[in-house]
Amino acid sequence: MITRNEAFELLKKYNKDPFHIQHALTVEAAMKWYAKELGYEDNAEYWGIVGLLHDIDFELYPEEHCLKAPELLREGGVSEDIIHAVCSHGYGITVGCGVTIDVEPIHEMEKVLFAADELTGLIWAAALMRPSKSTKDMELKSLKKKYKSKGFAAGCSREVIERGADQLGWELDKLLTMTLQAMAENEDAINAELA
Repeated sequence: MITRNEAFELLKKYNKDPFHIQHALTVEAAMKWYAKELGYEDNAEYWGIVGLLHDIDFELYPEEHCLKAPELLREGGVSEDIIHAVCSHGYGITVGCGVTIDVEPIHEMEKVLFAADELTGLIWAAALMRPSKSTKDMELKSLKKKYKSKGFAAGCSREVIERGADQLGWELDKLLTMTLQAMAENEDAINAELA
């Protein structure tokens, strides 16, 4: 399996924008947190690598997101199971070039990635509106207020987040609570890596 360091170098080969790097690190941390929470602790590193690489093609090929990823990942020596997981986070979404992603999330890990990816973006946008600029002092009710505001972080699809919760068989509140907790607990480590 690709190591975490190799995965991070591969990510940085195709992604230079600090925003994209931060998002990748955030999703990696959330995925590792979820692995431990859901009883997959032995696979936490694997879950994290999938999270780290999930948007590998987005910066250079936004119109072909999840379509160019297999090529970039194969060039980097990434295994087919990770490629499937990465592509599955776009399931049912029509990308800019008009293709609808048909790689279905099967494993619980893939369903968590699908559900949490978009949500981490919305939570981070909400955090930036706070005086602290942090998730660490954010409460669920504050997040829910932002979530319900259609104009807030409009690029973060509520429909995708809700579909993700449904795929997991979870109430939306559970997904919101857990993802917020994952981000709050890992915020300092993410910031340290970005420094």
